[in-house]
Amino acid sequence: MGTNLKPKKSLLDGKQMERVIRRMANQLVERNRGSKELVLVGIRTRGVPLAELLAADLERLEGHSVPLGILDITLYRDDLSTIAPQPVVRETSFPDGSIDGRVLVLCDDVLYTGRTIRAALDALIDFGRPRAVQLAVLIDRGHRELPIQADVVGRTVATSGDEVIEVRFAATDGDDGVDLLERVEAS
Repeated sequence: MGTNLKPKKSLLDGKQMERVIRRMANQLVERNRGSKELVLVGIRTRGVPLAELLAADLERLEGHSVPLGILDITLYRDDLSTIAPQPVVRETSFPDGSIDGRVLVLCDDVLYTGRTIRAALDALIDFGRPRAVQLAVLIDRGHRELPIQADVVGRTVATSGDEVIEVRFAATDGDDGVDLLERVEAS
């Protein structure tokens, strides 16, 4: 007996997702009085395409590119022993190689328990001392286990423990969208 996921409802289609990300970029500009100080850091895996889309919108809004970084948190996860016997660690990179004194915006697709963000903060400390760290998430689904909240949220969705949020980006999945799925017991 296992668990399967079945679609429950679509939360965002491609056009809606585009509008939500554009609004998030506007909020980052307002919050930071521009984007010149910002470095967007995508948390692998789906935080990276979110950071790339935000960077493109920020460039359109502000007229200059915003540096992008990629953060792999695999070795910082508190559930590492349960996810894989041989975890795959991928590259972490920051523009200009340093985060010291910079304003970082951590980007992730879904904020749930807060444990991924805690791992990301732990990882950042090993790379330097940023001036500030902000958090931008596409979907906040609640159910926090740690005292972490996002500074910029695309959409807040009330969910149950039996539900799963699936985020798709054209760059990695072929299309853009967010769906709510439900866990069902397989017989």
